[in-house]
Amino acid sequence: MAGTVIITGANGSLAVPAVHHLLTNFPSYTLILTVRDASGEDPNTRKLRDVLGQHPQADVSIRQLDLGMLASVHQFARRIATEVAEGHLPPVASIICNAYYWNLARPLELTGDGYEKTFQVTHLAHAALVLRLLGSFQQHGGRIVFFSSDATFPGQNSLEKIPPLIPDNLDFLVHPPPDEKNDNLAYGFHRYANAKLSVVMWAHALNRRLVKEPRFHNITAVIVNPGNLSDSRALRTNTPAMLRCMSSLVIRPFQPLLRMVDPTMRSSAEAGKDIALLATNTAHPSVRGYFTLLEKADSPKASLDEQKQDELWLQSARWIRLLSSTEEFILISIPVLEEHNIELICVVYIFRREDEDSTSVSTTLLRYRRVQTVIFPGLDSYAAVD
Repeated sequence: MAGTVIITGANGSLAVPAVHHLLTNFPSYTLILTVRDASGEDPNTRKLRDVLGQHPQADVSIRQLDLGMLASVHQFARRIATEVAEGHLPPVASIICNAYYWNLARPLELTGDGYEKTFQVTHLAHAALVLRLLGSFQQHGGRIVFFSSDATFPGQNSLEKIPPLIPDNLDFLVHPPPDEKNDNLAYGFHRYANAKLSVVMWAHALNRRLVKEPRFHNITAVIVNPGNLSDSRALRTNTPAMLRCMSSLVIRPFQPLLRMVDPTMRSSAEAGKDIALLATNTAHPSVRGYFTLLEKADSPKASLDEQKQDELWLQSARWIRLLSSTEEFILISIPVLEEHNIELICVVYIFRREDEDSTSVSTTLLRYRRVQTVIFPGLDSYAAVD
């Protein structure tokens, strides 16, 4: 078997044609398709099942996953890792982090975890999923696909009223201050743009760590701006009436003309094909970095600040509450360890159990000592105390 491909938000506008392309052109892959509602009541999931019905021999399953609940994400990832370890699933070949959320029509929303919903669904849930499954990838590597948007470039999207900006106080990403005025479109789109910019920054931080680790250096992360999708249902979901009307009366019917002005304007089917090619390493094999459509492109300038990348990387680890059991420490901490001892202290401390006394650094270091010979033979873990 060619490996397992995991797609979040698999009943989305782009994901459904991506699934169709994978099943048609790469039938040897096993597909794990996650959706928030796997029941027959969801019209988008029914559309996905219609596509699967055209490929009765395919090795594919639909799994329910609520990215708005971090416990659900951790549980799902543990289950996939177990199925891979026990041979019930082929090793992971690709994770397509397709799902996202926005709300341009209502005030700020929080998840059950207490985090801003757009940020958690778009970024944090995928960070948890990816880090937990790194150890389940094929030995020869694989690919992780993240999604960007022109919203990450200040002034590039007509819906922008507040430019994207990663705040100095990163806690504002998960606990934003109250909106200053009643403008749900402005603040909702700002939160969406910041979430996407965070995805880009975190993916760059991930690549920097993957490339340095022999165990993971063949896993490549790509960040893709798939274009402005004229038929995306996102334009009609959690959006004001004005935008819904524009989608139906202007954007969809006049797409060919709009494309002359904006070359990234295209259909979800076109974008879905590109994502399938990237996910299978068919397009740009073993290449990392940022793409617009299928072309290598410049990443947003703000995303290239490595200090800010590292701050977001470590803070994301705290937000998603990664544990420090021996198994998870080995799988998760290898790509985040740095050469400097002070960084070892931070990493070990961050991955302690949440129910431990916050002052028990020595206990955490002792746990690290028990597993450090597995991670880096010969490394004296007590050097980290200095």
